Amino acid sequence: MEADYLRQFTAEADWYNEIVLGSLLPGDAWRRLPRPVQSWLRNYIGGSLVYFVSGFLWCLVIYYWKRNVYLPKDAIPSNQAMYLQIKVASKAMPWYCLLPTLSEHMVELGWTRCFSSIAEVGWSMYLVYLALYLVLVEFGIYWMHRELHDIKPLYKWLHATHHIYNKQNTLSPFAGLAFHPLDGILQAVPHVIALFVVPMQFTTHIALLFCEAIWTANIHDCIHGKVWPVMGAGYHTIHHTTYKHNYGHYTICFDWLFNTLRDPELDECGKKE
Repeated sequence: MEADYLRQFTAEADWYNEIVLGSLLPGDAWRRLPRPVQSWLRNYIGGSLVYFVSGFLWCLVIYYWKRNVYLPKDAIPSNQAMYLQIKVASKAMPWYCLLPTLSEHMVELGWTRCFSSIAEVGWSMYLVYLALYLVLVEFGIYWMHRELHDIKPLYKWLHATHHIYNKQNTLSPFAGLAFHPLDGILQAVPHVIALFVVPMQFTTHIALLFCEAIWTANIHDCIHGKVWPVMGAGYHTIHHTTYKHNYGHYTICFDWLFNTLRDPELDECGKKE
């Protein structure tokens, strides 16, 4: 019975492979690859597409189409800065894709608390589980990010790669995934750990992992959205300039709780005074 249930995850992964690999790769050679390799290749192609498409569209709007509307001219990064961010992210992307490949494999083996269909639990419980999952992920990323700063060897050898972008005119949506590969993986690990704690629908887990590319593009564009309690780019820009505030990911909640929050609007008022 359990084996029949787990085959639903395998069938779903096969469907994703057919959509991505079957559409973009010539022939059927990819079908003969081991399942983990198929998963990694699909994640690599999908992750790269999400990163480049979202990054280019984001930059097109804020730096060219709406030039000087959202950002002053001296805050717009150079093409060279964006190229270097793309270079770092591209080198790390093959390594990033190991994490969703591993989580998918563990789901297919039945090691996690993933379920296949929302109908199994109903929409009410699905939303409860989703909220718990996101809280756990937010908590995990907050502390992982904070320790990458507080533990000096981790900062020096891993996180400093990302913090060379420490001014408005060096930050761009492309900086969102410009990490040392291990740093990027460590900050996404809470997504996988949460699967062992909270029941979560498989498709939602995969979608949230890929949405990270879009979210991180958003918080590195230096445009303060002013949507409480969202950890928008205004908060994250402060993080890149002070190194000791605003470690949160989606929200400011844990920064508020653990006294590491610095509000960009209060910061701006202090500068004017």
